[in-house]
Amino acid sequence: MCTDALSAEKYYYFIRMMGRKASHVALECALQSHPNMVILGEEVAASKLTIFDITKQICDAVQARAEKDKNHGVILIPEGLVESIPELYALLQEINGLHGKGVSVENISSQLSPWASALFEFLPQFIRQQQLLLRPESDDSAQLSQIETEKLLAQLVETEMNKRLKEGTYKGKKFNAICHFFGYQARGAMPSKFDCDYAYVLGHVCYHILAAGLNGYMATVTNLKSPLNKWRCGAAPISSMMTVKRWSRGPATTQIGKPAVHMASVDLRGKAYEMLRQNSSSCLLEDIYRNPGPLQFEGPGADAKPISLCVEDQDYMGRIKKLQEYLEKVKSIVKPGCSQDVLKAALSAMSSVTETLAIMTSSSTGQPPL
Repeated sequence: MCTDALSAEKYYYFIRMMGRKASHVALECALQSHPNMVILGEEVAASKLTIFDITKQICDAVQARAEKDKNHGVILIPEGLVESIPELYALLQEINGLHGKGVSVENISSQLSPWASALFEFLPQFIRQQQLLLRPESDDSAQLSQIETEKLLAQLVETEMNKRLKEGTYKGKKFNAICHFFGYQARGAMPSKFDCDYAYVLGHVCYHILAAGLNGYMATVTNLKSPLNKWRCGAAPISSMMTVKRWSRGPATTQIGKPAVHMASVDLRGKAYEMLRQNSSSCLLEDIYRNPGPLQFEGPGADAKPISLCVEDQDYMGRIKKLQEYLEKVKSIVKPGCSQDVLKAALSAMSSVTETLAIMTSSSTGQPPL
């Protein structure tokens, strides 16, 4: 797509990627191909950006590129972006609530609150009638794959650019957009050598879990950025990854007590995101597109791994082992007979650590602390 945009020199490609609410796929694709812009859901949620803020960001980028005589570009959009935009998320929750009350699709728009009704009417017809009113999935989440966020943004950007052109604040060529959703055809690609090795090792670990007579465990493999012979295999109880969801989503929060394994969002303090931000300015204004090429099973490129995996320095099981060593050391020092000062220092430090971990755990799962 990047090569095609550079070849045609007259289109902006709005490309929506799979991945539900987490933006890992969009992040990795951005690191691999260097598009002009990528909008991460986690970034939008953290900054509380509205649909108008995002539209303005894209329009400003289009205008800045036009000043350099570049009237083309590639913009990546994660599938779950719509749930990260505060006003659209609240609208979806209100619509889902009406679905839950048995309100028919034909009558939902008339039952919305005044602010939700105004936002609903502002959105393009194809978004209103064909997508937002779809019944939620079994977990009460929106059918994100059916909501064409890329077309919504492209239309809003086109409207704003035409307005700027009419006012004389934009002097570039007429804005033209082409939209794509890379859904099943994207995840239906051939597995890489890394994918094959990873799947084979996971299957091997599963065999040992069954052979040991264990139940309710998930196979884990860590230290993946190292060579295959240095991977760390293990198993974790699925229950250890679950938290009880004590509050429902949306404006009217109620206790529901539903256990769930929460997804891992993009870490905005991680090295992969840091790398993306470091290159964002140059990618925005210049055409430094990167084409990774087809998968290789032999030769120099055969052992290529995801960039976001390689830049992170997280040997998970190794760090767990290191933590256990620290805890054992604390136990050997703080025991009956130790001085009052040692006991006081240990209690103070442990209190601080547990409070910090409680806050971090509750914020990562979206639950208030106990």
